[in-house]
Amino acid sequence: MSDPHQQPLSKAYNNNEFLNSPEARIIRIMAEYLEPESRFERHNVRGAIVFFGSARIVPPEKADLEIAAIERQIGQADGERRELLMGTLELLLNRRRMSRYYTEATELARRITLWGMKHTPPGAQKRFLVCTGGGPGIMEAANLGAHQAGGESIGLNISLPFEQTPNQYISATLNFEFHYFFTRKLFFMSLANALVAFPGGFGTFDELMEALTLVQTRKVTKDLPVILYGTEFWDEVINMPRLVELGVISPEDLNLFHRSNDVDDAYNYLTTHLARFHGLEA
Repeated sequence: MSDPHQQPLSKAYNNNEFLNSPEARIIRIMAEYLEPESRFERHNVRGAIVFFGSARIVPPEKADLEIAAIERQIGQADGERRELLMGTLELLLNRRRMSRYYTEATELARRITLWGMKHTPPGAQKRFLVCTGGGPGIMEAANLGAHQAGGESIGLNISLPFEQTPNQYISATLNFEFHYFFTRKLFFMSLANALVAFPGGFGTFDELMEALTLVQTRKVTKDLPVILYGTEFWDEVINMPRLVELGVISPEDLNLFHRSNDVDDAYNYLTTHLARFHGLEA
């Protein structure tokens, strides 16, 4: 007779305590690779135009509201509080200047989505979907642009304690949530038929530099146009010619990317390269 107090046995793959344990980490890593692979296969996705950029860049209209609110507070304040508010205003004015990139990321994504839809017949493999990190800021802007064009887009979100929640413009069937940065970046690179890096912080630098390293070292062998969008920003934060002068990169490494400062130039560069490599009309 069985012991009525004995706990029922659980199969290992139904044991959530085990699956979330350190011992099962390799299983979780495999799941983060296999589930997205399966979903991309099911939805016939074979490539993307990847957009990198800051989660903290906001639309111009939001920046304007923030500035107006602070200016009202400044008008009612004096002394030390007024000085503090003036410092906040300066930060918000910089935020407003950066907001142009939200607008331009939206427009570039809208136009490249329309181009991709034009070159994707019904039932054909989807090679030119907009793909982002799935969060706010530039990521939201690019997914918004694809949405405005009536196209699908991908969001490779990452679980973080702050900032990163999926934006509302990602296609529901192509909305992913990753725990591991390295599996997320693997999909950025495996999907990418082109990369556009808008201004951003540590995360953007990490993604961009890994991409350039993989191309430089020929770990990525496909034709991969890379755009650094926002000439003033990139020239100020990374002195690429100086890296050549100091001998830490080669002169030809400057050819790994294209510098762009407006939507027309970035769009023309992308479509020219994509059309040539994929045998299409620009």
